[in-house]
Amino acid sequence: MADAAALGFSPDRLQRIERLLNDRYVAPGRIPCAQVQVLRRGELAYEAVLGHADVERGRKLQADAIFRIYSMTKPITSVAFMMLVEEGAVALDDPVHKYIPSWKNLGVFQAGLPGQFLTTPPERPMQIVDLLRHTSGLTYGFQNRTNVDAAYRKLKVGEVWGGGDLEAFIAQLAELPLEFSPGSAWNYSVSTDVLGYLVGKISGMAFEDFLRTRIFEPLGMVDTGFSVRPGEEKRLAACYQAQPGGGMKLQDDPETSHYLAPPTLVSGGGGLVSTAADYARFCRMLLNRGELGGARLLAPRTLGLMAANHLPGGADLTQMSRSLFSESTNAGVGFGLGFASVFQPASTLLPSNRGEHYWGGMASTAFWIDPVDEVAVVFMTQLVPSSTYAVRRELRTLVYSALMETNG
Repeated sequence: MADAAALGFSPDRLQRIERLLNDRYVAPGRIPCAQVQVLRRGELAYEAVLGHADVERGRKLQADAIFRIYSMTKPITSVAFMMLVEEGAVALDDPVHKYIPSWKNLGVFQAGLPGQFLTTPPERPMQIVDLLRHTSGLTYGFQNRTNVDAAYRKLKVGEVWGGGDLEAFIAQLAELPLEFSPGSAWNYSVSTDVLGYLVGKISGMAFEDFLRTRIFEPLGMVDTGFSVRPGEEKRLAACYQAQPGGGMKLQDDPETSHYLAPPTLVSGGGGLVSTAADYARFCRMLLNRGELGGARLLAPRTLGLMAANHLPGGADLTQMSRSLFSESTNAGVGFGLGFASVFQPASTLLPSNRGEHYWGGMASTAFWIDPVDEVAVVFMTQLVPSSTYAVRRELRTLVYSALMETNG
């Protein structure tokens, strides 16, 4: 670990992070564990590891624990796709039906029940950029909001274990209407799973092999994949579910978890497991403008494009979102090509910089990249849903309150 003071942090103020996480969340049994890595200029300035990887068995959290990162998979899939864009294999304004012909006549929901939908043609075809920024008109079944997401639940669209593979997933979506005309709204969705399918189709190699050979191996992300590597099962943390009256109960036992074996559907939207150290390597690559240790994944201009707000009309998520759920608070925050992007820092009511980009996962994990102050943070725990506590917002405040030398 580097000298925090030499990197512009107050070591004493950084210690507030562990105290808050322990006193407010871990010790009272609100979350099972917490691991935080704070990086600046590519170097580790601070790390905290506390709590239990497995409460029932009394197994303490170790620094090499493996976590379900759920939607923190999305930025990785988006980087993979943008690598293909850089190679000229696909363009952001290409219609999606160029690669998925069965989607050419997707209609927009007007009325009806599953199997009896009345639709109208969209104002324009769905484009690749719509998948990256969640303006595609697709949805998630767990939103419990409309007849369309009810149809997703009925058909188990996107079910990772025990359902169909990516080809079957794409075929299911061809039979369902869109929530809205592409580009007219923002809705958290299976869009990134579709991107994973397209990475495989366009590259000519299995999506999981593309991630392994083009991203994980070059970056040294040895513990990141769609299942836990054989022989490493004891490192998988347990996952818990928050209870209405407080506390938590076991949601996924690490000794019987689905993540111990490869999934049926390789989910680019939420299927990866990883470690704090591995994900920090991915963040270091982003912070270093696309390169780490001699391995260049993307050009600086491409990352700048990804981190910009791509919501139509320069809107933020409060104006565009139809979701009941997302991994983001919305004021002053837009959406780029794979993650949320801050474009009006004052509106967020949090310490932040323009161009900061971030996302999180269903089990309350999170990361952010601040290219102005050259800060990256990775936060790992295992509690669903992610909306239970404001711990990620509190962490942001504590990190920036410890930063004494700023670039902005």
